[in-house]
Amino acid sequence: MTTASFPAGLLERAGLPPSQLTEFAAAVPPRDGAFKIAIEALAGYLARGRDLIGRLPAQGSADERAAREAIAGLMNGARDDFLRGHSAALYDAVTRRRARSLRIEELCEAAAALVPGLVPSPAEMAGERARRLADKEGIEYAVGLLAGHMLALPEPGRHLVQAMLAPLPEAFTHLEELRTTGAVDLGPVRVTRRGRAGILELCNPRHLNAEDDVTLGPTECAVDLILLDPDIEVGVIRGGVVDHPGYPGARVFGSGINLTRLYLGLIDYMFYLVRDLAYVNKIYRGITLAGGRTIEKLWVAAVERYAVGGACQLLHVVDHVIATSGSRLFLPARKEGIIPGASNLRLPRFVGDRAARQAILSGREWTAGQPDAALLCDEVVQPGEMDRALAARIDALTNSGLVNAAANRSALRAGQEPVDLFREYMATFAVEQARCHLSPALVRNLEVHWNARERRI
Repeated sequence: MTTASFPAGLLERAGLPPSQLTEFAAAVPPRDGAFKIAIEALAGYLARGRDLIGRLPAQGSADERAAREAIAGLMNGARDDFLRGHSAALYDAVTRRRARSLRIEELCEAAAALVPGLVPSPAEMAGERARRLADKEGIEYAVGLLAGHMLALPEPGRHLVQAMLAPLPEAFTHLEELRTTGAVDLGPVRVTRRGRAGILELCNPRHLNAEDDVTLGPTECAVDLILLDPDIEVGVIRGGVVDHPGYPGARVFGSGINLTRLYLGLIDYMFYLVRDLAYVNKIYRGITLAGGRTIEKLWVAAVERYAVGGACQLLHVVDHVIATSGSRLFLPARKEGIIPGASNLRLPRFVGDRAARQAILSGREWTAGQPDAALLCDEVVQPGEMDRALAARIDALTNSGLVNAAANRSALRAGQEPVDLFREYMATFAVEQARCHLSPALVRNLEVHWNARERRI
């Protein structure tokens, strides 16, 4: 950073001491140098930046708000420079040269401990989580930078993707219950074994089976259980019965991310990373056990009423989609202002590039039973016929002599989406989704299109 690029005038107008500004400007870490020296330089610079921001009121004058943003931008620039030069060394340090597998949440916590200020500490995240989306301080952008740089590196990135495919410890805790009783109730998610199928039922009735911070962990655990149970050959994803006057006693496949909890600041940016690197990718690629053995199975989606946003994204990773006639399938990314998971990568394979752009950029919808929706649905049945259709499909998949199903889907995936393609996509997604999540435009979109100010949990 040159002296000319340092916004000294703006920062002085905001009332910050000139002497501390001089020290801050002079402490910019060099872009090269030894790893340990770079850590010390960055940590010192970020500490000065945090101290300056701490002197400015969050809801102050226009100059004070601009100063906070300017300092945060300088700090993120320093983080970005550090990661450009030292991501590989950092990953090796916290994973003991990849001998230790860390999930993205654990990776961030370890990085925060080794390089203070590089990403938010657990205590800082607790404070940020208490703020509404509009009032957040933007510290989660640093998580996007870290994830993006790590995933962009071939070897660390592959190692991180693989770490996210390991089953959760909670899954092993519940596995015996599933094997013995045939069912596990995880709160917002239930798993039931029926014959050789495992039914994953999302049960968030007040929010039309939306996904959020409450459902994410149980959903991943449920996917793990279905993949771990040797008596289950096929996984089925289905929405539970909802509690809504417009759909009394009806099942809804899913209404996407819970926009109310998002607006209230209860859904962290980390939600997006964990969702797509973990349970969605486990459906697509299977799980990896200690020793490197993988388990993957066929998956069926039972779509009723509609599959919105994240629920629609699941249609891109399952092997068979059954939908009731008239079900709406769409990605409201334009109205929400966020990236729809890995749909930008996967949807064009199903509907073509032009239709995918229309869906993601302009809100195009598909309706099950219409000719163009055949690219997303394998079967369309009348309402009330889903149970029969599911039973028939499960029977066909398990009793028709179909062998090497996992090998066949693995071979299909090798040509469609090898791990490096997914890794590179997620490296871009990590940074761009962080920008979207923290953008004032997202708050505005939620207020305009969702009436978020009037919603209650």
